Amino acid sequence: MNRAATVLLTALAPFSWGTTYAVTTEFLPADRPLFTALTRALPAGLLLLALVRVLPRGAWWGKATVLGALNIGAFFPLLFLAAYRMPGGMAAVVSSAGPLFVVALSALLLGQRPAARTLLTGVVAAFGVSLVVLKATGGLDAVGLAAAVASTASMSAGLVLAKKWGSPAGVGPLALAGWQLTIGGLLIAPLALLVEGAPPALDGAAVGGYLYLALAGTAVAYWLWFRGLGRLSATQVTFLAPLSPLTAAVVGWAALGEALTALQLVGMALAFGATVAGQLTPRRTEVTPVVDGRREAPEKVVARRGAAVEG
Repeated sequence: MNRAATVLLTALAPFSWGTTYAVTTEFLPADRPLFTALTRALPAGLLLLALVRVLPRGAWWGKATVLGALNIGAFFPLLFLAAYRMPGGMAAVVSSAGPLFVVALSALLLGQRPAARTLLTGVVAAFGVSLVVLKATGGLDAVGLAAAVASTASMSAGLVLAKKWGSPAGVGPLALAGWQLTIGGLLIAPLALLVEGAPPALDGAAVGGYLYLALAGTAVAYWLWFRGLGRLSATQVTFLAPLSPLTAAVVGWAALGEALTALQLVGMALAFGATVAGQLTPRRTEVTPVVDGRREAPEKVVARRGAAVEG
C-alpha cells in the first residue's frame, strides 16, 4: 500500500506537466519558450529554498549543479526547441522513449541488468504515445530531432545520476528539488535574455498561467518527482512520464474541444498499460533509500521506519 501511494503521488508530476500545453497556448505570450522555462524554474526553486533554508555542502555543490543542468537547465530549452521545430507530437514521441534511455543508463551507471519485459514495456509505451500524438503533417527537422533526442538523454541521465547519488544525510526531496530548479533557472536566465530579449508585458491571465506553472507544475511537481525517485527505482519513475502526453491529449479533448480518434484511444490504452506494467517489480526486490550514494542496509530501513511509526 505504501508503494502504491508513492507511485500515485509521483504520478501527479507528469499529470501536472500534461496541462502545460493548454496553459501555454491559452494564457501565455506566444513565442517565448525560454522566458516560460525561466519563470517555471527559478521562482519555484527560490521558493523551495526559502522553505527549507538548506544549501548544498562540499561535493554536493558539484552534484547539484550537474543535476540542475541535466534535469532543468538543458532539458527545458532543448525540449522547447524540439517542440517548436518538430511536426505535431514528434518531440513527445522521442521523449516517450525515455524509459529505454533510463534502462540503458541504469545498466551502465547502476549496474542494473535490464529485463526483456522492461525493454518490451518501453517499446509499447513509446508506440502507444506515438498513436496518440503523431500527426501526418510536416517533415523531420534535423535540429529539432537532435534537440528532442538530447532533451530525452539529458533528463534520463539526470534521473539515473540522481538515483546513483541519492541525497545528503538529513536532506529531503524538497531541498533537492529546490537546488536543481534554482541552478537550472540561473543557467536558463542568460540564454533567455540573449535569445528573446527583455521579458514581455503580461496581463492578468498570463500572470495566473505563470503562477500555476511555477507552483503546481514545477515546485510541487518536481518535489513529488524527486520524492518518488528516492523511494522507487529509476525505471519505475521514468515509466510514469508517458502520463504527461496522455494528460495533454485528454485536456485538449475536454477543455479545448480537440477530437480523439479511435486510433488515439488505442494508443492511450497501450501507453497507460505500459505505464502500469512499468511499476511491477519482483516481490523479492525492495527499493531502499540512497543516502550519499549508498543504499541503507535493510535492517536500518526497518529500524528507521519502526521509529517513525512509534513517533
